[in-house]
Amino acid sequence: MTKKIINPKDSDLFRQTIGDVRAVKSDKVVLTQDNPPPKPYPKPRHPDLNDAWQDAIAPDIDAVDHEEILSFAALGVQNSVLAKLRKGFFGVQAEIDLHGLNRLAAKQQFVQFLHDALARGYRCVHIIHGKGYRSSDNHPVLKNHLNRWLRQHKDVLAFCSTPPRKGGAGAVYVLLKSSKDHPDKYDE
Repeated sequence: MTKKIINPKDSDLFRQTIGDVRAVKSDKVVLTQDNPPPKPYPKPRHPDLNDAWQDAIAPDIDAVDHEEILSFAALGVQNSVLAKLRKGFFGVQAEIDLHGLNRLAAKQQFVQFLHDALARGYRCVHIIHGKGYRSSDNHPVLKNHLNRWLRQHKDVLAFCSTPPRKGGAGAVYVLLKSSKDHPDKYDE
């Protein structure tokens, strides 16, 4: 390997840029209490979107009709909470429109939407599912599936159909558990 010859002009420029240099007498670093070590933090877990589902809950839920109002409160949730949800007392923090999608695409978007809402600490979300007038057999497919999916999700406290100006029987308000109820569960 050949030695590179440095121009004296470049050497002077380098010395001016670097400034005064002093030799290091020891290569050991002494730790002082002035700089405490950083606190450890847990590694973020990759979320399991299937972990939030209850397996055996209400398999015999009756099918609902186009204009039928949906309403559900989990065990332990007071009727007054459901009444407040119905009146829009809880501010809607996120919204998704599922109508027009098939069942599989709607479920994928619904699951991801709920996961993201919980990760952000949202308490109330608005889901538009449509009334199902264009469904085959004149039977609302998404509305019935959403009625089951919401009942099966562990973090759903309550849901109800929205007022007519917000979608009526074609949309629901969903009240989710507080993020303090499951710390670090939905970290991204």
